[in-house]
Amino acid sequence: MPKLVALDIPGGDLFVSSLQRIWDEGDAAFPVDQRLPFAERRRLIERMGASKVIAPDSDHDRKGYPVENGDALVVATSGTGGSPKGVVLTHDAVAASAKMTSDSLLIDPARDRWLCCIPVSHIGGLSVVTRALLTGTEVEVHSKFSSSACEKSGRSGSTLVSLVVTAMRRIDVLLFRKVLVGGSSIPIDLPPNVVATYGMTETASGVVYDGIPLEGVEIKIIDGQILIKSPSLLRCYRNGVSPFTDGGWFPTGDGGEFDKDGKLKVFGRIEQVIVSGGEMIWPASVERALSGLSWVNEAAVVGNPDEEWGEVVTAFVVPADKETAISLEQTREALSEVLPRFALPRALHIVSALPKTSSGKVAKKRLI
Repeated sequence: MPKLVALDIPGGDLFVSSLQRIWDEGDAAFPVDQRLPFAERRRLIERMGASKVIAPDSDHDRKGYPVENGDALVVATSGTGGSPKGVVLTHDAVAASAKMTSDSLLIDPARDRWLCCIPVSHIGGLSVVTRALLTGTEVEVHSKFSSSACEKSGRSGSTLVSLVVTAMRRIDVLLFRKVLVGGSSIPIDLPPNVVATYGMTETASGVVYDGIPLEGVEIKIIDGQILIKSPSLLRCYRNGVSPFTDGGWFPTGDGGEFDKDGKLKVFGRIEQVIVSGGEMIWPASVERALSGLSWVNEAAVVGNPDEEWGEVVTAFVVPADKETAISLEQTREALSEVLPRFALPRALHIVSALPKTSSGKVAKKRLI
């Protein structure tokens, strides 16, 4: 039986060559987040059932359990709470994801080069490496994000890059032919070469670009929840649980709708919706509005319990300029131009940084 091999090494040339070797030997790879403490990495490797570990100093075998023939990757989810789940992706799913992206972006291996400058332990970074390997496109992999290193790569031949919003804001995106940006709170007004993506670990990367499903991807909305059918979907979770509904649909747990032009609008996690005075408020919509203010660098919105309203919209803001004073009244007045009154924050906290998960998502449970 094929085994699961943990890649306990930083992103770089060794990671890429090791992944290719694992696949060539018929095994599946599990990339381990290098930002985690050693003990936590060991626990995660144990939890995922890896039978071999590739580490910088040595490789060693351990007692694990096998994967199925055709499995390519096990990737830990990066949710904002609870223990990560292992998502099992097959070679067919990974190949489908690579083809869909390459076709959409009109990638030419003879002229394009991918830059991977976000963690390879999560699907956003890992999919850059896998699609490069599967399409024969050159790839440059950095062990961590650096705005100067990213821009240097863009000036020296990298044409494609995948980023989160905070990283995108720190570089000149026009250095690249195409920039994929994912995550929550994606700004509405993006440069023409930036593509807003929607996807998750279970879909092997983005499956919706600028509101339009990629070729072969189906989307439907049931009771306000986004469901996805795609050739890039996971086989199951590492514990054997299948998340699919009848007909092979994957329930994302995200709320959304199609707009008048038929484009998908993603509201955010259904579990995070705020109900204030009987009104439903999606935190992502308030966060996008906050991010559009010149004095806001980053923002997160949660609902906090309130005796009168049930919940109140509470904003946490990282200011663009630490010396600039930001008041709740000033913020509410500016947001009133783009948000209904019931969605305006009733509390505002100015913070130096937002708590994040290992993948860079805001850990909202730590804000409540």
